[in-house]
Amino acid sequence: MSMVYDEYGRPFMILREQQAKARLKGIEAQKSNILAARSVSNILRTSLGPKGMDKMLVNSDGQVTISNDGATILDKMEVEHQVARLLVELSQSQDNEIGDGTTGVVVLAGALLEQAEK
Repeated sequence: MSMVYDEYGRPFMILREQQAKARLKGIEAQKSNILAARSVSNILRTSLGPKGMDKMLVNSDGQVTISNDGATILDKMEVEHQVARLLVELSQSQDNEIGDGTTGVVVLAGALLEQAEK
């Protein structure tokens, strides 16, 4: 990390860590993206249906949320991976348009990705 000043004298930092990261390409990148999306799908899979289990989520402040609603679980999760975040957005758009089926669309997308991986 180094401190540099722009033409107006304002400081900004240059982070060197970005150069050290290895970038995945080709089939490895595809498998990594599918794994991230399937991980989110697998979390919600067990909360689906009449015998669905509740999930206990604890945020950084220590506040506990217990729910089996897919939209609530995905809303409270802090998803960093961009492809996994697409599943969260898929769930949100399903909730906005239809109002139901948020868990189902994520589980369906995960199943489709699982079949695509084979």
